[in-house]
Amino acid sequence: MLFSKNLTLQFLWLFVFIPSVFADQYPFNYQIDIQHYTFSLKLSDDTDEIMGTTSIKILFKSNDISDFRLDLANKTKERLGKGMKVSSVRSGDTQLKYQHQKDALIIKMDQLANEGELRTFIIQYKGIPEAGLEIKNNRFGDRTFFCESWPNNTRHWLPTIDHPYEKATVEFKIIAPAKYKVVSNGLLVEETLLGRNRKFTHWKQSVPVSCWLFVLGVAEFAVQKVDTFEGKSIQSWVYAKDRDSGFHDFAHLTKDVLEFFSYYVGPFAYEKLANIQSSSVASGAMETASAILYAENLITGQATERLRNIMIHEIAHQWFGNSVTETTWDDAWLSEGFATYFTMLFQEHQYGHEKYIKELKMAKKLIKKYYYSDMKFKVIDDRTAELGPVVTGMTYKKGAWFLHMLREKMGYENFKMGIRAYYKKYYNGHASTADFISEMELFTTEDLDPFLNQWLKRPEMLEIIANWSFDKKIGQINLTLTQKTSSEVLFDVPVEFELHFTDGMDPIVFEAKINTPKVSYEIPAKIKPELILADPETVLLADIRVMEER
Repeated sequence: MLFSKNLTLQFLWLFVFIPSVFADQYPFNYQIDIQHYTFSLKLSDDTDEIMGTTSIKILFKSNDISDFRLDLANKTKERLGKGMKVSSVRSGDTQLKYQHQKDALIIKMDQLANEGELRTFIIQYKGIPEAGLEIKNNRFGDRTFFCESWPNNTRHWLPTIDHPYEKATVEFKIIAPAKYKVVSNGLLVEETLLGRNRKFTHWKQSVPVSCWLFVLGVAEFAVQKVDTFEGKSIQSWVYAKDRDSGFHDFAHLTKDVLEFFSYYVGPFAYEKLANIQSSSVASGAMETASAILYAENLITGQATERLRNIMIHEIAHQWFGNSVTETTWDDAWLSEGFATYFTMLFQEHQYGHEKYIKELKMAKKLIKKYYYSDMKFKVIDDRTAELGPVVTGMTYKKGAWFLHMLREKMGYENFKMGIRAYYKKYYNGHASTADFISEMELFTTEDLDPFLNQWLKRPEMLEIIANWSFDKKIGQINLTLTQKTSSEVLFDVPVEFELHFTDGMDPIVFEAKINTPKVSYEIPAKIKPELILADPETVLLADIRVMEER
């Protein structure tokens, strides 16, 4: 049923008076707050079409609301018949009018809603997903159903507010062929055979998350309960044909990672943690809340270092990105940069400081590579998933390096206290970069905004040429630092040098500061240094070339 022209205009007016302070071009609606989703889906081996009934509980936050919008991809010719088609929308026993076009489902209520009112809406629909839920064979040729909703593909299979700014609790009620096992967010409520060939499975998560973190996996799984952490189950879900290899690969690391992050950051938010082999992830993994999806080819039976590092990263996301979620895509580094850095922190804790430094050096090389492939990319910038990608490799690696430099700047204990305060304040909520910096400033006397702007709101890679010579007559090293950037705005940074000598002399550590195009220093020395190392402790994100003048 379609809206009249007047009703459509009413709906558009609803958003006119909500000023958008975000570069993100999603049509935010702060007049409603979704409290809970219940997704009931029927899956079949005979067709890729899904049959859906979604129940949505909404809290209204303003008066006289007549309409609201959800994201749901349309069935169209351009999609070759894929997409969703709505058959009814109701509230209680009342059938409601709706308009479904251009991937927006606009629902007209029979009575105006007012502030503080809770209403539940039931949407029935069906269709073949173009994206979001991938229905395909796994590497053994067996049929599977797995979600891949990041960043904004949830709309292709579920009616939602498809943006990180909205969080809700969720449950999935799935009817599927009996041979499959079903995994999703939260806790298993029910698993019941319906006759000989169908099974009903019900999962429920009581912790709110953004919809790109909803998870659904349906396959012929082997399932292992590996351990518990603070009374919460640690599980492995792998293809039955990969049972031995998968159970071996997922068996050991998870509890150690949960323990470390719980100690360092704060409590683990979710009711369980499942590691899941999936056909929907091309490479790497997807940090869906409480149930992480890993690319199927990561399962080898060798428990590889690559899988180990990916597991650490995705578990770190349960804290950063999942529990504390960026408010808009402009701040996606609060998810990916944090998960990358906290992977390094766990590696330092578990495998030693040398491993930590090795990871930082590898990240620095990648940052240089990313910079020269895109010299305009800023980690924090105007972004929207409605128009294109919201992250690159720079988001991960430079975001991580920023946190490393911030820890060095603040001191390790102050940094840890700041992280704990930030996580506690925004636990199961949303945060912006400004929120993060505000919390960290409580644990330092410095204004961190210049530091933030220098490293995350500018694209440049800092390059320093360090020319030196030794004047034997007066016993002096002459050191000249030249800063090279592609911008007129200069970096303001300390640079440490370590001077090594022969004859058993102890090294000299010298700290310079560069905030002009060129700066010179005179360092007393009885003999010529054999070697000068720049940034010996790996604390500065810069490409520094040390050159002796002859």
